Amino acid sequence: MPTATDPVIAVRGAGVRFSRGRRHRSLRDWVLRGEGGLRTDEFWALRDVNFDVRPGEAIGVVGRNGQGKSTLLKLIAGVMLPDAGAVDVATGVAPLIEITGGFVNDLTVRDNIALTAGLHGMSKQSIAERFDEMVAFAEMADFLDTPYKHLSSGMKVRVAFAVVSRLEEPIILVDEVLAVGDKAFKRKCYARMDELVAAGRTLFLVSHSEGDLRRFCTRGLYLRQGRLVADGPMPEVLAAYAEEDEGDK
Repeated sequence: MPTATDPVIAVRGAGVRFSRGRRHRSLRDWVLRGEGGLRTDEFWALRDVNFDVRPGEAIGVVGRNGQGKSTLLKLIAGVMLPDAGAVDVATGVAPLIEITGGFVNDLTVRDNIALTAGLHGMSKQSIAERFDEMVAFAEMADFLDTPYKHLSSGMKVRVAFAVVSRLEEPIILVDEVLAVGDKAFKRKCYARMDELVAAGRTLFLVSHSEGDLRRFCTRGLYLRQGRLVADGPMPEVLAAYAEEDEGDK
């Protein structure tokens, strides 16, 4: 396990390139082109990104749409591999990204809670002990035997957040999750996030809400055209982002 001085996330020269015509390059491209050169339909979503994250840090990522923020979270979550550089994560991750992904439409809410929690590494005993807590948080007691596909989009998010936010992983990745749901549920999400940060979890938050970033994060990363252009205290990074964003108008 990392010490208080060891990084829990180490990103070194990380780069991800995409094709505008298809998501991944073919095996033929890898064999013939290797790491060198881009095809005319390729672009770098992230390029030469470097930073460390220490245990307990609360980091907010800012930037316009399409600048690589969600791609960076997917690298840290391990659902995507870099085309250049390396991303090393020393501990487990609770990913609040694409939050309703992985749920099975034809299974009931009850079965989906057990399945999703188990897939994220929660033991059967922990699921049993926390089941009522997750159901109460999501306010789904009357819908436990309802097929997941029959839930509204808001209800699906409530179930997903209730499950993933109860995972005990040291690192929490959040991608715009706090922007969904009604006001009452947002207040519950904010309170839960406050608890997790106060407990010393490492937070990595992508959000367009300046209020959320200031509330939860002390350090900021600013991505522009796939490159890390600022890394520092959250207020200073937000100011740099606002100034540069205003200058582009």
